[in-house]
Amino acid sequence: MPTSQDDTTDILYNGDCPVCSIEIRHYANLAERRNLPLKFDDLNSDDLAQWGIDADSAVRRLHVRHQGKVLSGIPAFLVLWAQMPRYRWVARIVGLPGLRQLASGLYDYLLAPMLYRWHRLRQK
Repeated sequence: MPTSQDDTTDILYNGDCPVCSIEIRHYANLAERRNLPLKFDDLNSDDLAQWGIDADSAVRRLHVRHQGKVLSGIPAFLVLWAQMPRYRWVARIVGLPGLRQLASGLYDYLLAPMLYRWHRLRQK
C-alpha cells in the first residue's frame, strides 16, 4: 500500500559512525523487508537545513521526524521502534515511566556523549 509523505517517519543518523551505521542498517533492512514507511537520511549526505539542525547537533544524537515534529534521543528511538513490528514491545517497555527517564539519562549523559567523542576523535 503506498504511503503519503505525512505517513513517513524520517530518521537522521550519522553514517560515518560505525556503531550508528550498523544499527541503522539493521533497522533499514527490516523496514525494507516489511515495506514500512521509514526513510533513513545520512546527515553527511543530507541537507540539514530541511531538518532545522546544524551539523554538530545532528551528530550528537539520533533525530526522527514524525508527523512534522522533530524529536531526538530516546523520544526519537521510541517513535522509530513504535513504527517497527519487531520493536514495538521495546518502545512500550522503554517508554514506561521511570524506565523512560533512566534510558534518557543513560543515552543523554553516557552513550550519546561517548559516541560523539569517538566521532570527534575519528575526524582528527
